[in-house]
Amino acid sequence: MRGWSFPDTNTGTPPIAVLAHLLHAGVMASPRLRYGRYSSTGNVYLLTTTTLGREPFFADAANVAVLVDALRFVERAGISHSLAWVVMPDHLHWLMELQTGTLAECMSLLKSRSSRLLNQQLGRRGALWQHGYHDHAVRTDESLHEKAMYIMANPVRAGLACELGEYPYAWCRWPL
Repeated sequence: MRGWSFPDTNTGTPPIAVLAHLLHAGVMASPRLRYGRYSSTGNVYLLTTTTLGREPFFADAANVAVLVDALRFVERAGISHSLAWVVMPDHLHWLMELQTGTLAECMSLLKSRSSRLLNQQLGRRGALWQHGYHDHAVRTDESLHEKAMYIMANPVRAGLACELGEYPYAWCRWPL
């Protein structure tokens, strides 16, 4: 982190608020997100991944269709079992059960397939997604339905819909 000055000059460790800002801004590489990451088949995860520079690629329905096809491809490959997802203009929230492999392999397949197909569709090159992703392993005492409803309410909280179920780029296995 050359060029940054931090209050704690003894350790050179930046304050948490600075790290959080850099991560959100896409400045800091995401390997810090991998610390403590452990994936296990059969576990349910709430995953979030963001487009590079928070570019709103998914404000366009045709681009959303490419990402949804990639989600379905990963599921048909037997890697995941989707419980809910919502495609926001610049990020994806996905509640899924890992069927085989690791989260890293699952997300790599999703991101690479959607990037390749979307770049092809848009006639562009380069990265589509920020490096890394955020994951939360859902504990056995947490309600999957509540997590799904939290995801489905994201467009309402963002002002993209007035009520649950109105946003077109979301899916949930449970009725709303």
